[in-house]
Amino acid sequence: MPQPQPNPDPDPDGCWPSCDDQQPGVSIRPLSHADLAALLAHHDQPERHQDPADTPRPGTPVPVLARRVRASVGRPGASATAEYRRCRTAERARWTHTLPWRVAAVLAAGVTAGLLATQMAPDLAGLLAMAAAAALGWRLRFRPGADTLAWRRGAAGERRTARLLGPLECHGWAVLHDLAIPGTQANIDHVVIGPGGVLVIDSKQYRGRLHLDQYGMVWHGRHLLISSLRKTRWQADQADEVLGIADIQVAAIVAIHGASVPWGMLQADGVTIVPARRVPDLLQALPPMLGPERVAWLADRARLRFHAAA
Repeated sequence: MPQPQPNPDPDPDGCWPSCDDQQPGVSIRPLSHADLAALLAHHDQPERHQDPADTPRPGTPVPVLARRVRASVGRPGASATAEYRRCRTAERARWTHTLPWRVAAVLAAGVTAGLLATQMAPDLAGLLAMAAAAALGWRLRFRPGADTLAWRRGAAGERRTARLLGPLECHGWAVLHDLAIPGTQANIDHVVIGPGGVLVIDSKQYRGRLHLDQYGMVWHGRHLLISSLRKTRWQADQADEVLGIADIQVAAIVAIHGASVPWGMLQADGVTIVPARRVPDLLQALPPMLGPERVAWLADRARLRFHAAA
């Protein structure tokens, strides 16, 4: 998959390679065995007045507890759920507008079935009339359209991806969900920032399987996914612009739910396509290029520059 470019740590004077002067909200580093031993020794000792001889020498590292980086913005699947409800409400309004003729059709079906049954089986006329009316009523009931249901499935996929990404916070990753792209009506499903870099993850809920043709095009059944993949790559480019960090390339991943991916992973149009369950392991396997301080700073920057889509 496309790898973000290695990023040097900030210089000793604290000058971050940025177009503004925003500083990280949290400065962290992992807790080493030596730090842990020092902390335990400190807590095991009884309180006493500090001896000047016990004062740490200049330059001696002070133990610092590693802390989880949190920069949550928005709720996973919130905008997709809102769009599903909007579409369902509009469809229900159209269905309600046609309700009178639907009721008339159900009554007509019942009466017609009853009259026919009277001639053939008088004892069952009432039962057959009710059965005919119920069958037609069931077919004419309100049902959201396929496009509307796709929004609901998409929201469920985003929530499942969020559950998979959640444990990464314990390993130094910051995870943000459902981010509105400034100046557009589009949104990003997930942005993850961690030791392996900055990545945009788009959740997709499919059925069946994906396949790759002889020209390197990815298909889902009869549907070519080139438009969807280019949209994900565009989202990653937009995230790159919003964060405004020249020395980091934001990578793009499509997390697939419900469909098999050939060879377990594909790359097309600058996007990595992988089963959603494999995304955490894929991120953990990326070569480290960002230190804890830089991760915290980028997470704070993303939190300030993005806002929830819904």
